Amino acid sequence: MNLYFLVEGKRTERKVYPAWLAYLLPELKQVQSYDEVKKNNYYLFSAEGYPSIIDIHLPNAIADIQQQGNYNYLVVCLDAEENTVSEIQQEIYDFLNAEKIQMGNIELVLIIQNRCLETWFLGNRKIYSRQPQDLTLLDYTRYYDISVNCPELMGKYHNFNTHAQFHEAYLKELFKAKNINYSKRNPGDVLKPYYLEQLLTRIKAQNQHLPTFQEFVKFCTEIKSQLSI
Repeated sequence: MNLYFLVEGKRTERKVYPAWLAYLLPELKQVQSYDEVKKNNYYLFSAEGYPSIIDIHLPNAIADIQQQGNYNYLVVCLDAEENTVSEIQQEIYDFLNAEKIQMGNIELVLIIQNRCLETWFLGNRKIYSRQPQDLTLLDYTRYYDISVNCPELMGKYHNFNTHAQFHEAYLKELFKAKNINYSKRNPGDVLKPYYLEQLLTRIKAQNQHLPTFQEFVKFCTEIKSQLSI
């Protein structure tokens, strides 16, 4: 079983996904070059942005996979941002059809982070301050209480240009209230097992929350079942 991960971000994703895969799929070992995969390996490549992840790096990844010949899955991970999940999915399928790119026996899996990875991170209730003292965090909480409501359904606060900008700012305020640092370059506690465990607890308790994160977890569960055969 070999997997090729093509992720959008150049900082956060290349740290978070390996940390989470080590927890969810410890049977898989990461390799540093796509042509090093043998058995039960995965390779992760950072596309460093959108739309280049689709129109440049996706066909390159498919060419790498076809050249290597021993991959089972191509997993493409990117943010929905201001689009819907279905719009991003359709954009990818339309590109593949327009370029007449054939996947062959490789299964394509799309993990669309709605709205971004920080949106998923907001699902950890343990970082939420029940009685926020900071005025900024208090305003954000009054606007949308992510401890009660699904983070993926949260809009954008009035002084932000995009949903992703607001969701990241909200996360940073929550971390600051707990005296924890977060940045895209240094995700910090997000990489630790306890953090992922809290997200898993959230979706188990409320299965309508974080639906795109659930797709990632579901995929990992499917791969784990195949590895046990």
